[in-house]
Amino acid sequence: MKRYILIYLVIMITACVGQRNRVVFFPDPEQDQTELPDPFESWEIIESINGQGREGIPEWVRRYYNDKYNGIESLDQYSDVYVFAGENRGNSFNALTQWANGFAVEQDFPRLVAARVERRLISPASLYPDDEYGQFFERLIRDVSDGDYPGAVKGELFWLKRKVVIIDEENSIDDEDPQEIIIERYEFLIPITIDREILQQQLREIMSNIRTAAAPTREQASRINRVRQYFFEGF
Repeated sequence: MKRYILIYLVIMITACVGQRNRVVFFPDPEQDQTELPDPFESWEIIESINGQGREGIPEWVRRYYNDKYNGIESLDQYSDVYVFAGENRGNSFNALTQWANGFAVEQDFPRLVAARVERRLISPASLYPDDEYGQFFERLIRDVSDGDYPGAVKGELFWLKRKVVIIDEENSIDDEDPQEIIIERYEFLIPITIDREILQQQLREIMSNIRTAAAPTREQASRINRVRQYFFEGF
């Protein structure tokens, strides 16, 4: 909601100075920039660590933007590993560089694993996770976040700058000439790989050692057993 309020204020200010149909909006690097307002019309790469335009964009980066981790892991060279990516974005190149310099596998990788585990449990759930799995869910995420993953390997930083053009029909004055909002930002990616068998063994051990204060219901126990059995299908 705050983001829409900010966009609306930018639109109003710009309209007052005669630029009614185009707004250039530089996002605050302190705010979460993961999601873009919908609908967005198009985006383009302005530059990257390898130069101007789209040239020099590695295939793993293209796959990441198209289909996140599953896209990268479909490449032959990643068939035996899981791929994660530390990601940060904003309009301050220096601030993002400092973030990248401070990125450490020991500190940052466990939260990436925990986020992926959380998505895996939530995706098939028909109820809220706590209702679906009982205390098992919270304990699993906590234990994964606190885990050690000595087999994880940090790759080379890649950054790019993207321009996104958003059609903001809701706040447009003229329906036939809708408002365009242009967002320009840097996006930093740090890939991390870990052997599939090693990570699977670590996560299986964590799941098998979970003990909760309240016993799960029969339905919850059934779902937990199913998760343990099929966890890595679609992980």
